[in-house]
Amino acid sequence: MSTMTATTDSSTIAPTRVDYDVIRELVAPGSRILDVGCGDGALMALLEGSHGVRASGIELNQAGVNEAVSLGLSVIQGDADTDLAAYPDRAFDYVILSQTLQATRDPRAVLENLLRIGTCCIVSFPNFGFWRVRLKLLFQGEMPTTRLLPDPWWATSNIHFCTIRDFINLCADMGVEVDRAIAVNTWGQRIPINAPWWFWNLFGEQAVFLLRR
Repeated sequence: MSTMTATTDSSTIAPTRVDYDVIRELVAPGSRILDVGCGDGALMALLEGSHGVRASGIELNQAGVNEAVSLGLSVIQGDADTDLAAYPDRAFDYVILSQTLQATRDPRAVLENLLRIGTCCIVSFPNFGFWRVRLKLLFQGEMPTTRLLPDPWWATSNIHFCTIRDFINLCADMGVEVDRAIAVNTWGQRIPINAPWWFWNLFGEQAVFLLRR
């Protein structure tokens, strides 16, 4: 697996997503990371610039791969559902899946691979239990669209929506240790860590989990 030999200037890429700021707090400087579903490589570039990580990425969309490679990033084209099996055990310190879990065909199998490949796994996802989503379903009877889920149901790449509670239940069923969990509301504010899970599930627009096995 190739790694970066040149650094990318993170000042040229603005952190436009709240989960990126949270993920940067969870990653140790100088670590080896694999960004699964890395898109245009924005998160990789930020982590290389701020943390000096050795970053590799895998992205399904060829346009995203091309853009990331143009930034000098080590990214290959691949499918998280089928291609993670080729990576050896504990090849990375962190394997990151940001806002991609809901677009995979078999989220549990993908999560198993992430935990096998990395010492730690970081997963961020939009919370389908968020109160605005619930209200749209309750009062309009339609699949909701939000800032994080902007596409109509017939055009979205998301096929497995879940709530924060659903994800916690999945981790428990898989015997996965939740090292840290952070929920963020619409305004980018973090929900207090001592708040009950139902409060996170209702008011957290998105969540970021650091997992170990």
